[in-house]
This record gives sequence, structure tokens and C-alpha cells, in this order.
Amino acid sequence: MSGAKRVVVLDYGSGNLRSAVRAVERAGAEVELTADRAAAMDADGLLVPGVGAYAACMAGLRAVRGHETIGRRLAGGRPVLGICVGMQVLFERGIEHGVDTEGCGEWPGTVERLRAPVVPHMGWNTVQAPEGTEMFAGLTDERFYFVHSYGVRRWELVTDGRTRAPLVTTTTHGTEDFVSAVENGPLWATQFHPEKSGDAGAALLRNWIQTL
Repeated sequence: MSGAKRVVVLDYGSGNLRSAVRAVERAGAEVELTADRAAAMDADGLLVPGVGAYAACMAGLRAVRGHETIGRRLAGGRPVLGICVGMQVLFERGIEHGVDTEGCGEWPGTVERLRAPVVPHMGWNTVQAPEGTEMFAGLTDERFYFVHSYGVRRWELVTDGRTRAPLVTTTTHGTEDFVSAVENGPLWATQFHPEKSGDAGAALLRNWIQTL
């Protein structure tokens, strides 16, 4: 595909990789599924998927030094998109079944079990996106597909105007809101699965690719 943006889907042993690859390809990018650091650094965009337990995903990520690749890309202003547990590992820590695991630490905050009458949160839900969002441009009132029992229940980063504050999107499940997406310069992330979210998810991936 001449002139297409090149995206690496980081292969660190997390499931559901092929559906992410196909979705990004359909959104118009050339995609490589690999753990190779040079390829991941060189790509126009890096997508970090994630399915399963936080601790297992962090172990897999560290095994391929993915946390270092993410950090180095962001230090150079190079785009990264995290999906589901690939979003969760960007925060400081995750607590699952009493296990406290250190994350990538790109944002302060803790991934913990949702407090809702029904867990897991599974199925289609809306999001409350902030003004000025690029991620959700053209996607007002759309629904996205979620499947998770854990999430970030409190956004903790406070910039006090010293730097541009990230754009934080929330979703309500039960009686409580959780963080469902973040736009922070070159770092984007979604708790939901855009690759499973039909036309709305495809449009979101196109919005990301257009920023690369």
C-alpha cells in the first residue's frame, strides 16, 4: 500500500492479536505483528494490545522490553496506542486477586476491580468524551465494546496548567464512572476494544492513523 502509514502491533504473548492486526489494516495502515524492538521503534505507530491478567501482561511486556520501547517512543513524541489491558499497563500499578504489580508508569493511577453490581463489564456502552477530542471526532453518541472486570476508577494526574492536561474520557457502569480512554499527546489508550466495536471502532482507528 504505497504511502500508507506503518504500524507495529506489539507481539508480547497477549491474546487477540490477529483481530487487532486486521482492524488496523482495514483502517488503512500497513501492519506488522512483531516483538522486534527496531521495527517497533521505526514504525509510524505502535499499537499495544492486551487481554487477560495485568500481571501476566506486564511479565510478557517486560520479557520483550516493551515497556522500554513504549517509553523511548514517547520520549521522542512517537505515537503509541494502548488497548484494553494495553491501556491498563500504562498506569503505575495494577491490583488483581491481591497481587500488586508495577506498570509502565506513564500515568499515575491504579487499575483495580470495578465496583458495580455486575462484573465483568461486558458488552456495548457509551463514552463521555471531552471537548477537543481527536480520538472521538465524528463519533458523538457512538457505542463501543467492553469486556473487563478491572479498570482505573480515579484519574490522578494533576497538571495545574504547567503542561497540557490529557483529555480523559469516562464511561459509567453501574453507579460509578471509570476511565475508558485517554489522549495525552502521542499516547492514546482505550479500555474498550476498537477492533471489536464495528464501524465506530474502525472510525476511531482511522482517527488515530490520521495523526501518525
